[in-house]
Amino acid sequence: MRVGLAYNVKPADPPDHLPEDAFEEYDSEATVGHICGALSLLGHDVRRIPAGAGFVDALRDSRPDIVFNIAEGEGGRCREAHVPAVLEMLGLPYVGSDPLTLSVTLDKPVAKKLVSYEGFPTPEFRTYRSAAEFGEPPLPFPVIVKPAFEGSSKGVRLSSRAASFEQAREMVRFVTETYRQEALVEAFAPGAEVTVGVLGNDPPRVAGMMEIVPKTVPRGEFVYSLEVKRDWENQVSYRVPPALPKATLAEIERCALGIYRALGCRDFSRIDFRLDAGGIPQFIECNPLPGLSPGYGDLPIMTERMGMPYLSLIGEILSHALIRLGMAQA
Repeated sequence: MRVGLAYNVKPADPPDHLPEDAFEEYDSEATVGHICGALSLLGHDVRRIPAGAGFVDALRDSRPDIVFNIAEGEGGRCREAHVPAVLEMLGLPYVGSDPLTLSVTLDKPVAKKLVSYEGFPTPEFRTYRSAAEFGEPPLPFPVIVKPAFEGSSKGVRLSSRAASFEQAREMVRFVTETYRQEALVEAFAPGAEVTVGVLGNDPPRVAGMMEIVPKTVPRGEFVYSLEVKRDWENQVSYRVPPALPKATLAEIERCALGIYRALGCRDFSRIDFRLDAGGIPQFIECNPLPGLSPGYGDLPIMTERMGMPYLSLIGEILSHALIRLGMAQA
């Protein structure tokens, strides 16, 4: 089968005027190579299709039977929807969630509203268009301040956890002026941080849970920030499965599967939680385009530690899409 891989890669020489993490969501050439290699080992003819202005022409030249989409897109809160929207317009089948889900999940306030409506707990929050709007303390401190529609910890720094009004307002200013979007101010959940990998469709299944355990700060002050992710081997340890009570793990699994369905995820996704002061799992965000870099991406790390090799992970994601689309080979 001809499998096209739609992707964005980090530029070798990013423009100086952009934030240092402007392309943090984009993949490395090494990650693209790993995915292509896995698909080839699974017996497929792999065609690389870079996302961007030449995407449609590249599709026509490569003529894939299905597109394995990991492209993040460029510009605005609907950027992750660009590639699947084009594929749907052209009638080409693809792996992963549809444009609506990719738009909704990237916009954290929208995702939180939908998840809350479905009855799943998520920290209380407010959004602000500027520091001038941040006139009164909206929530009890501490809070965490982050961009409203970014992923891969873009705009999330060690200083994003604010313990005072002045700190919070400064972070609102940083987010709105640096990233040109609303700042999300959210009640800070001080408990364990757990990320959940979900695979499949009817029904989906939890493929793994991983607790992110800080090495250098108390858990109640920990932020899974850009600085931490870039130095994760020194800053955190990954615990699979999490060292949490069985009842808590069961509740996290219930919430993860329910949220996966509520947000319309397909084939694969990663959903993040933090426990509040009472030990209740709180939904933080959903990533239907989780990083697939072996040894670095959270989803491959957790599934590897659960006994699923990288080749099996890529194969299962593709298989779920083929079955969903009625393209599975007998």
